[in-house]
Parts: sequence; structure tokens; C-alpha cells
Amino acid sequence: MPQSISSMIRKPIVAGQFYEADFELLEKQLQRCFSHRKGAGGLPVKKRDRQVVAAVAPHAGYPFSGPCASWVYKAVGETKLPDVYVMLGVSHNGLPSAISIQDWQTPFGTVQTDKEFARAVEQNSNLKVDERPHRMEHSIEVQLPFLQFVNRDYLQNLRICPIIISEDIPFDEAARGIVKASKMTGKRILVIASSDFTHYGVSYGYTPFADNVKEKLYGLDKGAAELIAKLDAYRFLEYVDDKGATICGKHPVAAAVECAKLLGAKKGRLLQYYTSADLMGDYATAVGYAGIVFEKTADVKGEQ
Repeated sequence: MPQSISSMIRKPIVAGQFYEADFELLEKQLQRCFSHRKGAGGLPVKKRDRQVVAAVAPHAGYPFSGPCASWVYKAVGETKLPDVYVMLGVSHNGLPSAISIQDWQTPFGTVQTDKEFARAVEQNSNLKVDERPHRMEHSIEVQLPFLQFVNRDYLQNLRICPIIISEDIPFDEAARGIVKASKMTGKRILVIASSDFTHYGVSYGYTPFADNVKEKLYGLDKGAAELIAKLDAYRFLEYVDDKGATICGKHPVAAAVECAKLLGAKKGRLLQYYTSADLMGDYATAVGYAGIVFEKTADVKGEQ
């Protein structure tokens, strides 16, 4: 008898490419992300007294975006384990928004999806369960080893709700549905949006400037990050459209910003930003990576 969709496991598609496929090698790779000169400088401390309710993390290969992501996951790892991590991804293939109820496998093991919460999101929004957009999409998958790594003492209780957010559904309606599902089920959530920032270069079809590329690219992405930190999702999307900035996950980011506002955050904080060219030394092609967190408390801890 064939397995039902809900009982099947979503297998990794970029293990061995974006990150190591071997358990021990992946663990060492993640440790290097934290200790990297662009990384957070240390692993999460055991004391979980932060109140992160939402975040934005990059999703490129770990040698490139991993050090930036470490800043986000250090803050996540120092926050009390939520009942559900709501993982918001983008479809690089242009497929529609969709919830996944499959469990997700990584080299560290299988991450369970909270099916009750996922169905509550479906009930309270226009989002529907559909595994097809998730099958060949890496944006959520790349976040999961980081999530497991910083929650390694709590893996039995780790639950996720993977959702692709595309432009077919208004981001604010999706956000309201997610937060309504949290209230309906009584489950505390932490929302993580997966997105890289501007992709610059001929290969990306985006070369709005030819000189002072580093300074202009930094300025472009920092302008977007400032609007995100102000919890202004509408102006953020307007800014991206006006500038033509190639921020691939603008819709999941906007949804996460709206969730953060609904969950009680008053502002966000840019913890780290750099580009792939800062690591490679060639600005002919560059991708921006930003790590942003939203906390309930007035002061967001952590230094850039």
C-alpha cells in the first residue's frame, strides 16, 4: 500500500552541495560558521532568556552565508524552545504558496512537522497543504541543520511548520492566519523567514551600478534592512520593487515582519550583514546576506 503524503519524509536535496551530508562533517562545518570572522563568535549559551519571536536568515551555501546565519541561530538558540518553528521559504521555481506536513530529513536526523498546527494555519488562511512546491526547493531545508544544531538538547521536542510564501497570496493574510493558528492551538511560535538579499551581477541580470559596487550594494541592502527593522513590511516591498532589488525571499520576509508585529515585537535588529564578494574578493558577482531578529523586549542583545 503506498504511503500517504503525511507519512512520507521529505528527503534533503542540497545535502553535499549547500552543506555537508555527513553528520560529523556537518557538525564541524556549523561550528566553523559560528567561529568564522564573520560569525557570531560563539555557540548559544545554555541560558534561554531571550525572547525572539521572528527572524530573517540567509539560505546560500554554508561557506558563504553560514557565518551570517550563525548570528540568527545564536539568538534563536538562546530563546526558550517554542512549540513550533514556523519556517517561511521562497519558491525559486515560481511555484505557489504551500504548507508542508511531511517530516523533513537532514544529516542530523528527522525533524517532525506539527501537523495539528499546519492544519490550523490552513483553516485560518488561504494557505493550503501541498508538498509539490517543497520537493525541489532548498530555502527551508538549508535552515534546518542550524535549527537542529542550536536545539541539540531538545531534538525530541523540536517541531516545525514549513510554509512557502509566494506572491499568489497576500503576505499579511498569511501572517494573520499563522498567528491565528497559534492562538487557536495554544502553541507558542517562532517565525523564521529564509531569504538572501540583493543578487548583483550579469549572471543575475542585475547591474544597476558599475562603480563603487560594494558601497552601493551595502547601501541598497541596508535600506531594505532598515525598513524590515522598523516592521514596515509594506514599505519594504515598495522599496524592493522601486529599486528592482533582487531579494529573492521578499514575500516570506514581509510575512515574517507582519508576524513579528502581531506577536508583540516593536522593532528588529540587524545582527550581521556582508556579501559573498566580501569573502571572495570579486564584486563582479555578489549576493548580500543579512541576519535579522525581532524580540519582544525593548533591547535586543548581541553586537554586530
